[in-house]
Amino acid sequence: MLKDFKPVLHILLRFIVIYLVLLFGYQFYLNGSKAGGLDPFSGFIADQVTSIQNGIGYPTLLYADAKNEQVWFYVNKMYVTRMVEGCNAVSVMILFVAFVFAFYKGAKTFLFALAGLALLYIMNLLRIVGLNIVMRDYMEYGKIFHDFIFPAVIYGTVVVLWLVWIKFFALKNENS
Repeated sequence: MLKDFKPVLHILLRFIVIYLVLLFGYQFYLNGSKAGGLDPFSGFIADQVTSIQNGIGYPTLLYADAKNEQVWFYVNKMYVTRMVEGCNAVSVMILFVAFVFAFYKGAKTFLFALAGLALLYIMNLLRIVGLNIVMRDYMEYGKIFHDFIFPAVIYGTVVVLWLVWIKFFALKNENS
């Protein structure tokens, strides 16, 4: 009976191992950058968000709060949001990569994972820009956008990428 579940168990075990390795690696990275305030990757994202917002007519400055490991977005002379480590979407990206590699299919796995990570990175930048604009111009909708709409966008993107990976790559018959 267990023989029937062997392929599923193999995929599940691969997912768990990859997820845990990436998660512990990321935690090791975070622990190494804890003394300097917000981690460098999150800071890099905050800088890119600032550049995008300045480019689209929302003058933005960043104010670092190293003690609390965050930076504040100052948009059009108003503090609108703060960036913390959880805003960088790395945890979502780790989940995405673990799932894709659980259904490993050779070199195309790496290509799909890289393309998916690039898309998730861009979506996350746009998510933060969108949230800053909503919080600046439509603050009354800020909570619903932060708690529901923007998470649905980023997680929805992950689900769509997973479906594409499974339907068009992972379960596709190699002989067809």
